[in-house]
Amino acid sequence: MHLKGTVRALIFIALVSACKNEKKQFIAGLAQGTTYHITFLAPTAGSFQREIDSLLMLLNSSLSTYDSQSVISMVNRNDTRAVVDPYFSQVFEKSMEVSEKTEGLFDITVGPLINAYGFGPAKKLKVSTAVIDSLRNFVGYKKVKMDSGKIIKARPEISLDFNAIAQGYSVDVISDYLEAKGIKNYLVELGGEVKAKGSKAKDTLWTVGIDQPDEDPMFDRGIQGALTLKDLAMATSGNYKKFYEENGERYAHIINPTTGYTQKNDLLSVSVIARDCMTADAYATAFMVMGREKTIEFLSRNSELGLSVYLIFDDHGHWSTYVSPTLEKSIKDTRK
Repeated sequence: MHLKGTVRALIFIALVSACKNEKKQFIAGLAQGTTYHITFLAPTAGSFQREIDSLLMLLNSSLSTYDSQSVISMVNRNDTRAVVDPYFSQVFEKSMEVSEKTEGLFDITVGPLINAYGFGPAKKLKVSTAVIDSLRNFVGYKKVKMDSGKIIKARPEISLDFNAIAQGYSVDVISDYLEAKGIKNYLVELGGEVKAKGSKAKDTLWTVGIDQPDEDPMFDRGIQGALTLKDLAMATSGNYKKFYEENGERYAHIINPTTGYTQKNDLLSVSVIARDCMTADAYATAFMVMGREKTIEFLSRNSELGLSVYLIFDDHGHWSTYVSPTLEKSIKDTRK
């Protein structure tokens, strides 16, 4: 899968003794166009690197639009042999759930728009009002459904894109694998999306950081905030990292599915904390589309979802933050 424009979550690993009878172990590698880092405590040595790399390859063969033989690529080109696997099924079902809840502001049928703007595997188009209006006919989560292992599309031109949810789901899959191996204390990070379980040492929780948003790729970003996590996941999305400028117009990777245009509002980044990373990942994208005020209103109306947010927004040329009340005790402002 291609690296989406998320805010990189930095992991702080304290140099402390591990829990009694457990050794701290570390795995790192490349996957899905980005990197992954996994830290866990286990009584015996055994990195699980080969098994985790195999899992990531399986996820790629199901969910990546950059793999021409993946399940999603077969679905997108209307290959009648395409049959969804459990990975595809779980991501599709969660996507439909979030789409319904956000009234279409999260939508995996944005594939044609993603490609048109040059953020997907297909050739970039010359974007115009006429092009966007035409492509919107192929966008809408209610135009697709899953039935008996098949994806049914209202029109053959409809194409799916899991980029806004798949990395979070991959974190969950890796986490589930570790738990199946009896690992009770771990921190999994992939492309900036993270999930923490247990603690990194006795009475010491896992801590992750949120980058300060900056558009200059050469800028060594500082840490905006440090957050302690226990049995929770965090995903971060932002417009500042993945964008381009053309003819004086700026195009960012966050696209509003209901208008067809790249979204512009005061939000610079959104970090969502949830029980699982797939949910956090999807809502991080949806909230970037909503903007700050509508996101806060959404959270107030949907408290049963158990979501918390850390928002960084442009306040008349200055960075400001909004922190959910549930996070106030677990987050620290680290700006100098």
